[in-house]
Amino acid sequence: MTMNGDFKKFLLRGNVVDLAVAVVIGVAFAAVVKALVADLLTPIIAVIFGKPSFQSLSFTINGSHFLYGDFINNVITFASIAAVVFFFVVAPVNHLMARRAQEDPETKECPECTSAIPIRARRCPLCTTQISVTGTADHPR
Repeated sequence: MTMNGDFKKFLLRGNVVDLAVAVVIGVAFAAVVKALVADLLTPIIAVIFGKPSFQSLSFTINGSHFLYGDFINNVITFASIAAVVFFFVVAPVNHLMARRAQEDPETKECPECTSAIPIRARRCPLCTTQISVTGTADHPR
């Protein structure tokens, strides 16, 4: 295959396209959250602390100017993005995955050693107990 064909094959793989979409959505999402922090959260916090903007907060030591207000704005932005991602993406996905695992289990418990084994397994890989269709152990003793 030619270099051009390999490159085309690489670009058309599903995970590359998914990654590109995720990056574009992530950039747009970051812009929305940054605007939320700059336009809504920072003024609310400024009402509480009496400063209209954290961006102007700074101090000078030996002629070096330190802009710690911008750092505070970026910390607030990061914390807001992390909270939004956790509460609106991670927590709901975890809840859905837990519900799906209960509805359609992929594993079952071995009746002898209580390890998790694939649902279709007929023998436990850890204790080698034969498992019947009903889920009970069949071992000659």
